Amino acid sequence: MSTNKAVHIYFSQAIPLVAYIDESCIYLKEKKCRICENVCQVDAIDFRQTPEQMDVKVGAVILSPGLEPFNPLVKEEYGYGKMQNVVTSLEFERLLCATGPYEGEILRASDRKHPKKIAWFQCVGSRRVTPGDNSYCSGVCCTYTQKQVILAKDHDTEAECTVFHNDIRSHGKDFESFYQRAEQLTGVRFIRSYASIVKEVPDSRNVVVRYTTPEDGVIQEEFDMVVLSVGLNPPDDYRNLAAKFGIDLNSHGFCQAVATNPMETTRPGIFASGAFQGPMDIPESVFSASGAGSQCGEQLDFRRGKLAEERVYPPEKDVLEAEARVGVFVCHCGANIGRVVDVPDVVDYCKTLDNVVHVQEQLFSCATDSAQSIAEVIREKNLNRVVVAACSPRTLEPLFRDTLREGGINQYYFEMANIREHCSWVHAKEKDDATQKAKDITRMSVARACHLQPLQEIDLPVNKTALVVGGGIAGMTCALSIARQGHDVHLLEKDSDLGGIARKIHSTLDGMDVQAYVRDLVREVYQNPSIHVYLDATITEATGYVGNFVTRIKSERGASEITHGAAVIAVGAEPYQPTEYLYGEDERVLTNLELENRIFEEDENLINARSLVMIQCIGCRQEDRNYCARICCNQSVKNALKLKQLNPEMDITILFRDMRTYGFAEDYYRQASDNDVKFIRFKPDDKPQVTPVQAEGRPVLRVAVSDPILGQKLAIDADYISLAAAVIPAAGSREIAQHFKVSLGPDGFFKEAHVKLRPVEFGTDGVYLCGLAHYPKHIPETINQAYGAASRALTLLSHDIVTVSGSVCEVVEKKCMGCGACISACTYNAIEFRKTRQGPKAVVNPVLCKGDGLCNAMCPTGAIYLKHFTDEDLVSQIDAAIGRS
Repeated sequence: MSTNKAVHIYFSQAIPLVAYIDESCIYLKEKKCRICENVCQVDAIDFRQTPEQMDVKVGAVILSPGLEPFNPLVKEEYGYGKMQNVVTSLEFERLLCATGPYEGEILRASDRKHPKKIAWFQCVGSRRVTPGDNSYCSGVCCTYTQKQVILAKDHDTEAECTVFHNDIRSHGKDFESFYQRAEQLTGVRFIRSYASIVKEVPDSRNVVVRYTTPEDGVIQEEFDMVVLSVGLNPPDDYRNLAAKFGIDLNSHGFCQAVATNPMETTRPGIFASGAFQGPMDIPESVFSASGAGSQCGEQLDFRRGKLAEERVYPPEKDVLEAEARVGVFVCHCGANIGRVVDVPDVVDYCKTLDNVVHVQEQLFSCATDSAQSIAEVIREKNLNRVVVAACSPRTLEPLFRDTLREGGINQYYFEMANIREHCSWVHAKEKDDATQKAKDITRMSVARACHLQPLQEIDLPVNKTALVVGGGIAGMTCALSIARQGHDVHLLEKDSDLGGIARKIHSTLDGMDVQAYVRDLVREVYQNPSIHVYLDATITEATGYVGNFVTRIKSERGASEITHGAAVIAVGAEPYQPTEYLYGEDERVLTNLELENRIFEEDENLINARSLVMIQCIGCRQEDRNYCARICCNQSVKNALKLKQLNPEMDITILFRDMRTYGFAEDYYRQASDNDVKFIRFKPDDKPQVTPVQAEGRPVLRVAVSDPILGQKLAIDADYISLAAAVIPAAGSREIAQHFKVSLGPDGFFKEAHVKLRPVEFGTDGVYLCGLAHYPKHIPETINQAYGAASRALTLLSHDIVTVSGSVCEVVEKKCMGCGACISACTYNAIEFRKTRQGPKAVVNPVLCKGDGLCNAMCPTGAIYLKHFTDEDLVSQIDAAIGRS
């Protein structure tokens, strides 16, 4: 772009292929040149810009400055910046990416060769109290490393991958099975050891690593590449940011939140979301952002809708009878498609297809300027069908349909050809075949587009009332946020009191009085006139559709029928009742919840006991419950610290597989260790054994456990044993799921629509999710998600109408023989019989129909067809695939 090469291409995952200007630019030094400014076609470079100060009046502020990856340059022992083949995990992420420096190939910087042996160092910059490090756990590093290992093996099945780690902290939803997937790959080793870099081999530039194992002692091993799994730091200039907004920071430089609300800062009206609260993964960042928005909405509800402008589309042209004029837009998707598929060749091929009058390649079809270009071409070329050959329609189809409306034609004249997930990503090493397949896929889409019919979406009125199922912390928090923004809420609780499982918890690890918090929350609920509470409630039936649901219940009030526009599922979870380790047979064996209650009641026998053993992972991380219950490690550390305060002489031992005190809880784990709480790791195939015996003239529970450090079997005599029992799905979850037509995951917890993009929504429109019903989580995380669910529900409730898809089923009455097969197939109760002179005939309620096509497949006479996916549409694609015209 510039003759002096001052303009470079910067590879960024969020915005691939972005230009930046370095210090060698003549204009920056001598205010000359401007060549790149003159040739830039999209006015992306403007040297005339100057700093500008703006005063903006707002009613609330959300701080989301994000975070910074730890910089290993501050720790010379890693060799980073000196050894070419030592990279950070973020740099390795770029190597994996199609828009990275080697276009998705994993190559060493030293010789551009594929590394065959790769090592990952965990906890770089985290979980350490040495100068330059952070004492907290960054929470995300274990799982992103597992992802990188899996992707590295996808790139090269022969690669040997070794992960040096301390605890494996796979505490997120589905993370445990993800860890097992990585661990079980051929050629992958997870070695529990701190590792150090010894030297760089001069000739090969390989890196020599020293580590230890219980079996072999100290080992030195050579690797082609070392990846430093760096932790997460607070954002740059966080002190200045805090000073500007007048908020407090915690000791680690992140936002200091109010104890009862992780989004609320120490200054009213200013909220924090995302990683400024502390290190967190993407789903937590997403729903904390929605939650912060909901809290702003509580303060600014009086302004809702007053600044919004209704979008006006041009009149829709009637082109039903016109000959098909197809426009094809082929996307490079940066390098995701373009580095594999010969896009110009696909463009030339598409020009030869029948009914195609315009073909164009685009760098990113989803970019704003590209979408505008498509709308302009529709108008200029008089297009009446549009095919975009790009990625999956799952995310971007609504955008392109909207583009067609901007161009003045019906949005259902759009067809998307998936040449990324279905082609370039799965045929990355078969470029010629991938190009041919892209042509085939696009040809099929063009054939189908010619047969598409215009459809009209249905506008429905929205009932402004919400239903919240579950009266624990999540349900009450969500109900209050919705009610504070002007909507009636019906709150259902299956028990005789509000509070849920939190009624059994007395304090959090950081000292919050949970019982006082719950009492305040319950009082606020009952004092809010917009919240209607139903105790001892059971749902008998739930019908309806987005914006207009009808739920029938039985409660202490009797039978009730509730009409509402949205529903939030917050039914919580339950503690597992152990069958292991003499629980229920010996009163000295307790669960962590029972132990906490005894501590709160200051049970003298417990407090004066000589020894206590805690055993982790009871009822989880096993074949029938293959997940981490997430909260148990914190709970054990909390109880241990409480007991040490009451009786410093008590001998407390925690037997664990991996201590998962992620985030700032790591400091409490270290505090417990400093207070002489002993931690002994056990393996899942060598679990502790408990036997009641007599020792020194007193009855004790003898715990036998193998110590991996000593390499010996230990016998610990305990007066009490506390079991860290798992959190399991609520007993009525399956019935609730059936009532509201939502899904459960393999572990029995409710399954969100998309783990990252829609973490508080279901696939069923108008139904939302929060709290332990989604997955075990700590109270601050529950509050984050509860506000997030409220925000998403309010997005629906704040509108007067909701639009549902026009792609629904319809019955040709003459063909229907009234067999009822379609009615039995439909899970949404969208089909019913209507009496006619010829007998009962099926009729579809388009409002209830979700367009899944099950009824279409079941009908023996072909009487039901699915609009936008008719037989003609699909057969035309098949014909195009096999070359028939």
